Amino acid sequence: MAAWPAFMLEDPIANLIYADKRFERFLEFCLVAVDETNPSEVLARAVSVPFCLGEEFRRPELPDGGWDTVMRWADQDAFLDRTPNAVSALEILVHPKVASQGISGQMLAAMRANGKRLGFKDLYAPVRPSHKHLGPHTPMNEYAFRTREDGLPVDPWLRVHVRTGGSIVKVAPCSMTIVGTLEQWREWTDLPFKESGEVIVPKALVPVHASVEQNHAVYVEPNVWVQHVL
Repeated sequence: MAAWPAFMLEDPIANLIYADKRFERFLEFCLVAVDETNPSEVLARAVSVPFCLGEEFRRPELPDGGWDTVMRWADQDAFLDRTPNAVSALEILVHPKVASQGISGQMLAAMRANGKRLGFKDLYAPVRPSHKHLGPHTPMNEYAFRTREDGLPVDPWLRVHVRTGGSIVKVAPCSMTIVGTLEQWREWTDLPFKESGEVIVPKALVPVHASVEQNHAVYVEPNVWVQHVL
């Protein structure tokens, strides 16, 4: 399976809630695509979680905290035995051997169908635009709403969502926060991290902020909330 950049695997919320026993509550919201000739080989996966959204839950709108916050909400709602009224996508991951074959769009369609099958009316997605890392200094509020002549988003992954029926709602400016010592960041990225200030990290959507004096670096990733009405 295609790997996320190493630093993306260090999100503390993901590492807490993706733990095997804790995540078993959400298995009905997890899909896999397998090789027809070799069913044991997983070619893609699509992961989502149910959560509660609305004034009655003191959650009047989608959170600025994006991915991290919706994961916490889903975990809290499951713990409190609440009845969820929405689904959030978490990730769609495709094996490199079948990349660029439209599998990601098929997995998104399957995730939509699964949400509808389970009785939900809305699927939300804190989308990580696939080409945003090519312009790390471009504000996400600007990038997310760039369109081509046909009116579709410039970004390929946002374009897949819109073509599949999604609508861009807003930006989640602090969707995921990853913090580590400079030594940890060197290990994750193979970069020196010898000076304070912004560091451009391959595959990071925005610069990482490093402090030599405090011996830490912080990455705050923005995502884009997309709504799919089911």
